[in-house]
Amino acid sequence: MSSRIGFDELEKNVLMKAACIGCSACVVSCPFKGVLDYVEGSPRLIGECKVCGICPRVCPRYNVETSELDQMLFGRHRAEEEVSGVYRSLQVARATETKVREHAQDGGVASAIILNALVSGTIEGAILTGIDPNQPWRPLPMIVRTKEEVLKCAGTKYCYSPVFQALKKGLDQGLKRIAIVGMPCQILAVRRMQKASLRKLVDPIVLSVGLFCSESFNYERLMVEKIQRSLGVDLHDVQKLNIKGKMQVSLKDGRTLEIPLKEARAYAQASCRFCEDFSSEFADISLGGVGLSGWTFTAVRTEQGQRFFDATVVENALEVRAAKEFQSALDLLVRLSVSKRRNAQKIT
Repeated sequence: MSSRIGFDELEKNVLMKAACIGCSACVVSCPFKGVLDYVEGSPRLIGECKVCGICPRVCPRYNVETSELDQMLFGRHRAEEEVSGVYRSLQVARATETKVREHAQDGGVASAIILNALVSGTIEGAILTGIDPNQPWRPLPMIVRTKEEVLKCAGTKYCYSPVFQALKKGLDQGLKRIAIVGMPCQILAVRRMQKASLRKLVDPIVLSVGLFCSESFNYERLMVEKIQRSLGVDLHDVQKLNIKGKMQVSLKDGRTLEIPLKEARAYAQASCRFCEDFSSEFADISLGGVGLSGWTFTAVRTEQGQRFFDATVVENALEVRAAKEFQSALDLLVRLSVSKRRNAQKIT
């Protein structure tokens, strides 16, 4: 890739083709002040582009070199049968602490690992997704450093959060050891930053936890137009969102409303149709429900991820069972991974 490609290349081949995911990786990575800004969910050129070539190299939608990232991260190319990515171990796990599970989407594994790393001092903070206090259920990227903050961020939001905005805040605060929890596209951006040798940005990221993801949803269309206006639900009354064959909207009064998946997918982010990665294949640890209730399917992919996972188990913060005991979940992981890669559109 030429080092002389500038932001106009992203505008032409990513933004104008509705492929931009709004992660803000390009904005955070730009080494020049007053050139790029993050405006209403997407990057915007506000000054003269210096054509340094960095923004195309970190964008998770522009000429992604998957095989090179496999080699960089795992030291080899994936085998044909590794349809959901390279991994060191597969297991099903859940947090042992009741309070963590009560706040969790499924088994609370991400929260347990982050909490253990904070307590041990292995990390100084974590980039998680909370909720905007002024707009119920609108995702808000946050740097968290306490148990209370971690638990407030627990649970899937299903709408997109520009997590790299929080990375910038963490770096500005002087944090040297940071964990990040994100979707496959966001983890991919982290690895592309790493491949581009943007050390000031990525060296502090000592752990990346990726979430299984079929698609992300547009907040205005799903939460406001569908759930609030069409279903007549005050978003302050929503307790939890989940997808188990259907999109389930659990309310604080105990009721659960359901939206058929075919209908829900009409509210998905347009950019998601270009994504091939269901199981966060470039994360240190990948997590998802895949049909499980109260447990999390866990793929540990890197040596670094194994250290964090094992440290959490040693502290008795996780209960772990063999993946082979949950064959239906493993089969679903494979099926969804194959389906997403097969159905992904190419950016032309």
